[in-house]
Amino acid sequence: MGGHAKARGAAAALGVLGLLCAVLGAVMIVMLPSLIKQQVLKNVRVHPSSLSFNMWKEIPVPFYLSVYFFNVLNPDEVLKGKKPQVQELGPYVYREFRHKTNITFHDNDTVSFLEYRSYQFQPAKSRGSESDYVVIPNILVMSASMMMEDRPMSLKLMMTLAFTTLGQRAFMNRTVSEIMWGYDDPLMNLINKYFPGMFPFNGKFGLFAELNNSDSGLFTVFTGVKNFSRIHLVDKWNGLSKVNFWHSDQCNMINGTAGQMWAPFMTPESSLEFYSPDACRSMKLIYKESGVFEGIPTYRFVAPKTLFANGSDYPPNEGFCPCMESGIQNVSTCRQTGSIEPVVLPLLWFGESGAMEGETLRTFYTQLVLLPKVLHYAQYVLLGLGCVLLLIPVVYQVRSQGPKDGGSRPSLAAGPEQPPSPHTPLLQDSLHGQPASPQA
Repeated sequence: MGGHAKARGAAAALGVLGLLCAVLGAVMIVMLPSLIKQQVLKNVRVHPSSLSFNMWKEIPVPFYLSVYFFNVLNPDEVLKGKKPQVQELGPYVYREFRHKTNITFHDNDTVSFLEYRSYQFQPAKSRGSESDYVVIPNILVMSASMMMEDRPMSLKLMMTLAFTTLGQRAFMNRTVSEIMWGYDDPLMNLINKYFPGMFPFNGKFGLFAELNNSDSGLFTVFTGVKNFSRIHLVDKWNGLSKVNFWHSDQCNMINGTAGQMWAPFMTPESSLEFYSPDACRSMKLIYKESGVFEGIPTYRFVAPKTLFANGSDYPPNEGFCPCMESGIQNVSTCRQTGSIEPVVLPLLWFGESGAMEGETLRTFYTQLVLLPKVLHYAQYVLLGLGCVLLLIPVVYQVRSQGPKDGGSRPSLAAGPEQPPSPHTPLLQDSLHGQPASPQA
């Protein structure tokens, strides 16, 4: 009897365990997607308590600026009207560091900040050094020449004399570092002295001098704490709800985010909108394809052909005019270019890129891929295991309901013949048909 009781108790315990597993699995199937979504929404908010706040404050993803120069091989022939021959040099790669300061939270669910950028040359990733010399058009000379076209002849002669005296030519041979981050130029000093305000800068002149150790303006974005639907969207830039650089309300709108983070749970139907202080306008990227990066599913968004199309090819861009050829954005209305006339000079091209790596990549993979996948399979394993365990007490109960001893019919058993009891009437002898008499 003790063995039967233990077996019955074990079957009951397994049944209870199975019920718990089945209920837990069913609850996970129903509730898990909602719970994961709530956790994601909680941790991507711009708030000191969220897991992503430090990542938002100082982006751990390494960004790289890769610059390629067009080195002019025949500058003297170009001055005689021949077609320029150029050689592409580079890339010269710089690590871009970004960090936010002056972070101020407001009562209307927004936060303001300044983001500073700095650049550090990466010799190991570059093809060449910052000391390499590059022959490119002399931007200051050509700009000054363009501005002198409609001036009196006497002024043109004075400028020509200044060019000769200062050794200025239409092409210059300078190092990558000078072209990027600035160099002292006597012509610029002379023009700023006698024609103040003609050039929008003083001191050193460099194509990227204004970007290094500088901020991109005061951004005010929504935190998503009170209203998640607006998370990361720009409320104001430098205190403005819209800019006034362009010639239409649509072109002056400040749309999208600050260009670093977007809301989660995007789909191929989504678009990436952001405001770029460098281009003085909002931009929109569209979905192209899905992919996988280091085990993490990704969506790739690219610029549409209409992004930098001129007003003739794409009428909504008419507000960005004065337009040039499609593919060229004229930013003279917002970048303090002074009296410099627009001119197209192929000097260089550059690209910015960044990819997660190291601990950040492992954290993203664990939190966004591995853990949801484990929970997804676990819910079905629990449900299946629970159903199997629930069958154990059922099977045990069925088997324990077998035939009882009192209800079975007598059967003949082989063995030695036993004498009948004196108090029991003998059965009729079925072989001879005679009743047997009781024994004394």
